[in-house]
Amino acid sequence: QVQLVESGGGLVQPGGSLRLSCAASGSIFRLYALGWYRQAPGKQRELVATISSGGNTDYVDSVKGRVTISRDNAKNTVYLQMNSPKPEDTAVYYCNAAIAGMQGGMNCWGKGTLVTVAS
Repeated sequence: QVQLVESGGGLVQPGGSLRLSCAASGSIFRLYALGWYRQAPGKQRELVATISSGGNTDYVDSVKGRVTISRDNAKNTVYLQMNSPKPEDTAVYYCNAAIAGMQGGMNCWGKGTLVTVAS
């Protein structure tokens, strides 16, 4: 069984910084594309950033220049560095991973970590 566990959420002031982590564990052969999504209260879940197995990254326009996604393949971990967050970044952040495991290919989700941007 494969699990994704996010950490690093919490209260951050506008203009501060925060780093989210998501660690994958279990019977994993390989991690392919990794991504961070978020869901604000009353809104649909949206894609924030993705990183391919080769390190190519993509971001939603609203976070470009403020957010960096990265991965550590040795640790099966993906990160989301948030700089100068805004109140509108407040949401539950979920990581997503395309994984090759003992049970074959799968798409996995973490349970989410809450980020609140407020002064």
